[in-house]
Amino acid sequence: MQDKYVIEDARPEDLPAIVDIYNSTIEGRMVTADLEPVTVESRRRWFDEHNPERRPLWVLKDDGKIAAWFSFSSFYGRPAYDGTVEISIYIAEDYRSKGIGKLLIARAIEECPRLAISNLVGFVFGHNEPSLGLLRKFGFERWGHLPGVAVLDGVERDLVILGLKVG
Repeated sequence: MQDKYVIEDARPEDLPAIVDIYNSTIEGRMVTADLEPVTVESRRRWFDEHNPERRPLWVLKDDGKIAAWFSFSSFYGRPAYDGTVEISIYIAEDYRSKGIGKLLIARAIEECPRLAISNLVGFVFGHNEPSLGLLRKFGFERWGHLPGVAVLDGVERDLVILGLKVG
C-alpha cells in the first residue's frame, strides 16, 4: 500500500485542499473543536509557520490527489519545549480507515531524529476512539486528561493528551 501513496512537503497551492479536508471533519464533531468551516485565508499564517527543516507539513497524495495531511506544530511556544511537537492528522473522507494514518505516523516517528524531535504529543477528544486507538498502536501513552473542556453541540467533551518519547 505504501507504494500507492506519495508523502511530500506541502506547497502553498496545496492549502485549499488541506482546508477542504480539515473542514470535512467539522460536522462529525470527533476531530476538531472548530464549529464552523475555516477559510484558506484564515489558515495561511498557520501554513507559513511550517517548514521542511523543523516543523513539516506533509500531504499524502494518491495519483496526484491530496488524500490526507500531517503537521508538526511547535508545542507551547517556548524554547525549552523545542524538542516537543504537537502532531495533527486529517484524512479525506474517501480515504479514512485505509491505513493512511499508520503510514503518516510511521513516517513522522522515522523523521524525528532529523527534526531534533524527542516527544510527540497528540490532543484527541476522549470520544474519538479511532484516533486514540491509532496513536496507542504506536506506543503513545496517556499523558493528560482535561475533562469537559470542549462543548460540542451542548455536550461537554474531554480532551486526552497522548504522548510518545522518541528520543
